[in-house]
Amino acid sequence: MSSLVRLLSLLDIFTPATAVWPSDALIAHLDCAPSTGYRYIKALNEAGFLTRVANGSYALGPRVLELDRTNRISDPIYVAGTPVIRRLARKTGHSTLLCELFSDSVVCVQRQLNSEGLDHLFDRGQRRPLFAGASAKAILAWLPAHQLKSLFNKQRETIERAALGRDWESFRKTLRTIRETGYALTDSEFHAGIVSIGAPLFNRQHEVVGSLVLAASTHGLDKQAFSALAPEVVAASQAVTHALAEPHIGDVLAARALG
Repeated sequence: MSSLVRLLSLLDIFTPATAVWPSDALIAHLDCAPSTGYRYIKALNEAGFLTRVANGSYALGPRVLELDRTNRISDPIYVAGTPVIRRLARKTGHSTLLCELFSDSVVCVQRQLNSEGLDHLFDRGQRRPLFAGASAKAILAWLPAHQLKSLFNKQRETIERAALGRDWESFRKTLRTIRETGYALTDSEFHAGIVSIGAPLFNRQHEVVGSLVLAASTHGLDKQAFSALAPEVVAASQAVTHALAEPHIGDVLAARALG
């Protein structure tokens, strides 16, 4: 592990459940000499990525907030998609999401909750596997064949457990069915009690970069009526894709590489 990768790995261990870490625990995570560990912590603190709190412990610093603001202003999917998912949420009465591909996972960019109380729904900044849920499958199904082959070779057991295919041919067939349908529809696949419809988002070069999702609680839901909203989801995703093709956006939105 390079020194830069080791330094940045410190940021990965801060989570909602463990938002504050004592310096000795940070150094233990780094598995390096104390002098090196303290140097890394000092560098992150001075850059604003960490901030010192009581008893020599550290939390994420204000620089993270600053970067998040910059991302909200400049991220093409967030900027182009937010008005669209807000309109879709108002029109359908259900919650909506914008997601994008990030390494071998999908990350939520933005969400618009309705009044169903889905507070536990995929939230901005959360990451999920690329093999479960409409947000992931609406991206996975449109990845180029060489990336899918690489994913299958590396994560064959995970793909089989997700019922996406026991071998390469069945995996391809499952994804081809989603592509031919034009969207992914899942029921209680990632979270029990949530049904969702996801459609892909493409950049100017027609490379898949994310997904747009409509989600609802299954409690008291007319699932047939919800499924009938799929054309609305596809139309919304196409509206975002059209916006992403604009020159001032399309020139900077490249396809995401897989990890």
